[in-house]
Amino acid sequence: MSHYPLMLSPLDLGFTTLKNRVLMGSMHTGLEETQDWNRVAEFYAERARADVGLIVTGGIAPNEEGAVLPGASGMLNDQDVANHRIVTDRVHEAGGKIAMQILHAGRYAYSPKCVAPSPIKSPISPFPPAELDDAGIEKQISDMVSAAVRAQAAGYDGVEVMGSEGYFLNQFLVTHTNKRTDKWGGSYENRMRLPVEVVRRVREAVGEKFILVYRLSMIDLIPNGSTTAEVIQLAKAVEVAGATIFNTGIGWHEARVPTIATSVPRRGFTWVTKKMMGHVNIPIITSNRINMPDVAESVLEDGCADMVSMARPFLADAEFVKKAAEGNAAKIAPCIACNQACLDHTFAGKLTTCLVNPRACNETELVYEPAETPKTVAIVGAGPAGLSTAMVAAERGHKVTLFDQADKIGGQLNMAKMVPGKEEFHGLVAWYETMIAEADIDLRLGVYVAATDLSEFDEVIVATGVMPRDTGIDGQNGKNVLSYIDVLRGGAKVGKNVAIVGAGGIGFDVAEYLVHQGESPTENIDQWREEWGVGDPEQTRGGLAVEGKQPEAPARQVTLLQRKAEKPGKRLGKTTGWIHRMALQMKDVKMMAGVNYEKIDDEGIHISYGEARERPTVIAVDTVVMCAGQVPERSLADDLAAIGITAHVIGGADVASELDAKRAINQGSRLAASL
Repeated sequence: MSHYPLMLSPLDLGFTTLKNRVLMGSMHTGLEETQDWNRVAEFYAERARADVGLIVTGGIAPNEEGAVLPGASGMLNDQDVANHRIVTDRVHEAGGKIAMQILHAGRYAYSPKCVAPSPIKSPISPFPPAELDDAGIEKQISDMVSAAVRAQAAGYDGVEVMGSEGYFLNQFLVTHTNKRTDKWGGSYENRMRLPVEVVRRVREAVGEKFILVYRLSMIDLIPNGSTTAEVIQLAKAVEVAGATIFNTGIGWHEARVPTIATSVPRRGFTWVTKKMMGHVNIPIITSNRINMPDVAESVLEDGCADMVSMARPFLADAEFVKKAAEGNAAKIAPCIACNQACLDHTFAGKLTTCLVNPRACNETELVYEPAETPKTVAIVGAGPAGLSTAMVAAERGHKVTLFDQADKIGGQLNMAKMVPGKEEFHGLVAWYETMIAEADIDLRLGVYVAATDLSEFDEVIVATGVMPRDTGIDGQNGKNVLSYIDVLRGGAKVGKNVAIVGAGGIGFDVAEYLVHQGESPTENIDQWREEWGVGDPEQTRGGLAVEGKQPEAPARQVTLLQRKAEKPGKRLGKTTGWIHRMALQMKDVKMMAGVNYEKIDDEGIHISYGEARERPTVIAVDTVVMCAGQVPERSLADDLAAIGITAHVIGGADVASELDAKRAINQGSRLAASL
């Protein structure tokens, strides 16, 4: 019996067959913009070699005004065709199939040249769009058709027409952004005219034996969005116009509902795609927060779709499908949906990679080759920095001994996994346990290591992590004061009224932990939908619940304090910070900035404001939790230096900034690649 028989079964499209039901969904990586086409080709080919059924590229602009950013990659001329031919040839040599996504950003384009159905500025861009006239609309259609024709000439097996996530075609569909009264606006028949015409003209231009995926917004999650009936109406028309497959889009980029962050339940939106099943005669792909083979298989078993799309899981592990087929799902590096190295990088103009897998998008630059001279390597600390170093060093043939004082691996990941909304960290720690057990690594847990114990090793790596910073607040050692470690490791008695000192990432995590009780909404789709106000698009436009957000009452009254006179949470992740801030606001967490900590006593915590220490106030709480930053735990590194042993210091022991697993794993992997 094969593993995951539905996920791994072929899909016959008539003129071609996909080897399985797995789509590697489109991602903006920034690779195409590097113009290093060998690097782009190797990124996709590595996934094709591991048997993904169909790959979709990142969004490729059909013209200058439709580009997401000035200078974004486009399919505009013969040189673009030649560049993309490098990619398609490499993917085909690897036995894969690949489609190019045609992405017109419309009013989401970060450019003064952006265009849209109506001149309504997007809340996520500073540029008001120009309203298109008839000639302008015809130009957009023609340019998208030309991009498809060039994609075919470049050797692509198909194209994906991006019609969701609030981009250009989606903007024509809803009155939220389309205020026109001509043939492109007004009635729904008129508003859906543009996407149908684009698909019809693309099909006419490329012929029948070319995959045409249409990315359909199944639930907009914005006011005045589409209803299910309208989505089905559009789907039927797009099918007739010539689509081969429907892919699923969930939510506009401006929606105030999380859709792909780690706090979103696994397969949290497949129920929406299921509503489309049976209404059209071509395959339907479902999407969002499907990150492991058992999740994908269950989605298909439940009849939610014919195929599953996973994007970021292929950043975390290029060999996802191959490992699943071989029965090695436990060895799949899990996408934890943290967004830190993918979406956060994209929106900051940086090249995408992956917290879990620093080789993602660096396949030609970060190579784990066998070591010419294997060495004995001691690594002290089995947190993310030490674990990543150990795995790569062992893979390259070094003899690795990994020490930790704790009785289990994972370091501070074991605290992160306790936070509601971060349950995916359980899977990350379990993956490390599997991979360390599989590797030729001498793991020594519950062991204190002195500098003198390490003198016989060729290389010594210190990954001893961090310790809480001493705040120096009068009364910080009182019995009503706890550290974040006491709280997140469980067992500490926390009162009903709590003040948290420090509103960085750890402070927010501790607040999330303290305000929740019972089952985490991330583990319960219905509860999560109530909390975030996700309704049924059959009953309410855009799928926003009529009654709005309905979070459960907080388990505790929490006040979050910080010294900096700036918005608490301002420095959280670019694409997830708003989610954390909103989640705590929904739980009535009070946030106070620009405070001085005067003292802690039995009354609570005494604060004041500003340099003049004005407005002295007592916040009456039962418990004060210290989350005021960390400092490197460098005592072993200092002891090694004192006896003349040169050590590599990595992770939190090197820089103690906000428990940054992304930096720690990247640093460890690159060090191990260089030994």
